[in-house]
Amino acid sequence: MFAIAPAGGSLAFRLMPVPVPVRDAAQRTDWREGVMMLSKDETRDLYRRRAKRYDLLTQLYRLSGFNIDRYRQNTISALGLCPGDQVVELGCGTGLNFEYVQRIIGPEGSIVAVDLTDAMLDVARGRVAREHWTNVEIVQADLAEWQFPVGVSAVYSTLAITLVPEYDEIIKRASRALRPGGSLAVLDMKEPERWPTWLVNLAVWLYRPFGVSLDLAHRHPWESIGRYLRQTSYEEYYFGAIYVCAGRKEA
Repeated sequence: MFAIAPAGGSLAFRLMPVPVPVRDAAQRTDWREGVMMLSKDETRDLYRRRAKRYDLLTQLYRLSGFNIDRYRQNTISALGLCPGDQVVELGCGTGLNFEYVQRIIGPEGSIVAVDLTDAMLDVARGRVAREHWTNVEIVQADLAEWQFPVGVSAVYSTLAITLVPEYDEIIKRASRALRPGGSLAVLDMKEPERWPTWLVNLAVWLYRPFGVSLDLAHRHPWESIGRYLRQTSYEEYYFGAIYVCAGRKEA
């Protein structure tokens, strides 16, 4: 399993050539895979370095057929948004999804965008200012600790939630925060069932600049969506390495 570590979320991962000792209680080493979990400070440092070039770097992956813009748009479409909706984004990064949401909710709607890394949020604020959006609230917080507003229309996360160990609890709290009939959607990576090992290793190498892990295969946010909401859609892309799953709260 491999995944892009977004700006949001409390933790990211990196490959290590050999096991290393645990440095503090916030870190651990997986001796089987040789993967060390980054602390929150290390995650911030990683994405502080990436922030100014993040948008460009993500677009370069399109050269390998990774159509990230399409996947993002499909995630927003899965929410079934309407004009005036109140939307929460978990792990918003530089705000690449804002445009897709704004097209639907309009100025009468609102976005609360949450992320861990200050430098990524600075880029997001610049995007909001350039577009003259007055309906976006940007919040720096650890997703595992942030308190959801009550009665929101929709919650979504793109390439973020799997990286947070508390993902199931976050999805549970998000489902409770939804208004009746509200929706939740997740875009993320998963272990491709039919990929040969060499191809998985190549993908890991390609995505190392964003923080990559082979240790996330046991995390299944789509199952959490099905546990707390009525699952409404599930689609896989990129030969099974990408999925979009959506659920809806009963009205």
